[in-house]
Amino acid sequence: MIRLLLLLVTLGVAAAGWYGWNDYHRYLTDPLDLPEAGETFTIEKGWSAGRVAVELEQQGVIDKRYWFDLFVRLSEKAGGIKTGEYRLMAPMTVPDLLDTFHGGQTTQYTQSVIEGYNWRQTLAHVAASSDLQHTLSAEQLSSPESLMALLGFPGLHPEGQFYADTYAFPRGTTDVEFLQRAKSTMDRVLAEEWADRQPDLPLETPYEALILASIVEKETALVSERPLIAGVFVSRLRKNMRLQTDPTVIYGIGESFDGDIRRKDLTTDTPYNTYTRAGLPPSPIAMVGREAIHAVMHPEDTTALYFVARGDGSHQFSETLSEHNAAVRKYQLKR
Repeated sequence: MIRLLLLLVTLGVAAAGWYGWNDYHRYLTDPLDLPEAGETFTIEKGWSAGRVAVELEQQGVIDKRYWFDLFVRLSEKAGGIKTGEYRLMAPMTVPDLLDTFHGGQTTQYTQSVIEGYNWRQTLAHVAASSDLQHTLSAEQLSSPESLMALLGFPGLHPEGQFYADTYAFPRGTTDVEFLQRAKSTMDRVLAEEWADRQPDLPLETPYEALILASIVEKETALVSERPLIAGVFVSRLRKNMRLQTDPTVIYGIGESFDGDIRRKDLTTDTPYNTYTRAGLPPSPIAMVGREAIHAVMHPEDTTALYFVARGDGSHQFSETLSEHNAAVRKYQLKR
């Protein structure tokens, strides 16, 4: 009788073990019950693997949380679960789910720094983002000194310091983190291009190159023209000619500029008026991308010293002042 009882207990334990193993195996291989459109799940900072399991169960992503807890412990990935917002899409199994959390494959959002924007426009664009977490006050957004000190660059003017590009980031990224990333990207790109620059450029520092790149950026939207326009400015600097570029004059006028540049604007002296002052202005005048920076570091070898807008986005280049004046009459004065 005792032997029979022991046999029955043994068989019961074996059956329970077999059932448990099969149930566990099915739990890991069966797809999760996710809606066709997917499910959004957010792991907050400080959550343990146990807390993640509780939230997953409450949201209906998983059931039988004890199997999930066991799998996490056996996988030894509990400490590698990363915070962020995730988009869970079918077909996905529990191992897929944990791999997603462990790999930090979070939902990504995007925000751009626009080429040609000045620092005020750039910060307004960042402040209008619905995907960034906003921490900057109105005072910090309007004060270049306060902003750059907060970002870790006290005394540096923000103009031109944020690399023009589109950045992807996870939910929870702050405006400060975004700007610091754009600044560090600018530093890296500028250093790379400076190290690979043409020899004997009339530029003493990477900052001077950035200033000239911002002028090239504002002068033309055509990537193909940028090396030639950079070549004109480099030739002028070598000959100690004034740059005489309207975008710097407009920048010097500031927020009072009404859209029309007049003769008196060209003769009214400001630190940015390259008609009244020789050399480069004291700072960049806009945000730039790699194309403008590269054009300045590798300007086209040209004998042209002048250019004028044709009215279709392109420019007419001239070697002499008389040729330039004729081009101005043709394209600007329509004579």
